[in-house]
Amino acid sequence: MLLLIPAYNEEQRIEPVLHDYAQHFREHYPGRFQLVVVLNGCVDNTEGVVRRVEAQFAEVSHLTFPGRIGKGGALIEGLKLAPAADLIGYVDADGATAPAAFLELVDRSHLADCVIGSRWLPGAVLHIEQSVHRRFFSRAFHALVELLFRMHIRDTQCGAKVMRRAAVEKIHVGLTIADMAFDINLLYSLKRAGFTILEVPTEWTDRIGSKVNLSTASLAWFLSVVRLRLV
Repeated sequence: MLLLIPAYNEEQRIEPVLHDYAQHFREHYPGRFQLVVVLNGCVDNTEGVVRRVEAQFAEVSHLTFPGRIGKGGALIEGLKLAPAADLIGYVDADGATAPAAFLELVDRSHLADCVIGSRWLPGAVLHIEQSVHRRFFSRAFHALVELLFRMHIRDTQCGAKVMRRAAVEKIHVGLTIADMAFDINLLYSLKRAGFTILEVPTEWTDRIGSKVNLSTASLAWFLSVVRLRLV
């Protein structure tokens, strides 16, 4: 199992997340587990924090990209490591998805080529409700994605996904979106290639300190998904 965590200036939040994941998987996952933090354009001490955790857990390592390549770019680079594992997944660096919730996705990986967490399916547990503004944007974005791609996925943007190696290797060449619309690129590529996707209700804690400014990101996301659909 290879778990990727893209990170940009996360020195204040990432250390307990890495500790929790490494310890939880040591105790509850029977197979080989590797956690790789993909640092992109960090100008704080995120790398130093990650190195500190690496000294305690051999399962934790990192890749460093000095320039800003975005969350999607970081994941595209990280997914190049797919040949090293049978399962490849990713989560956000803020710990919104707890290790136990992510492990539930891993446990269901035999049911589909890609298993994704969903905050919008019955049974999902949201410990801190999103703001009205963020919830409205999320639903409007979902409506646009469904209109353009017809994937019938309730929550494309949840930052918790697990895929089989064969699926990643097949679609990797088609992953070209480096911004926050990367998830759409990934899921649409899987669908077009004939791979199965299973959406599972998950447990989620919305974290403060989000680096996404919805007001400025809205137009960029709109243009990104439209470009993806046209291409």
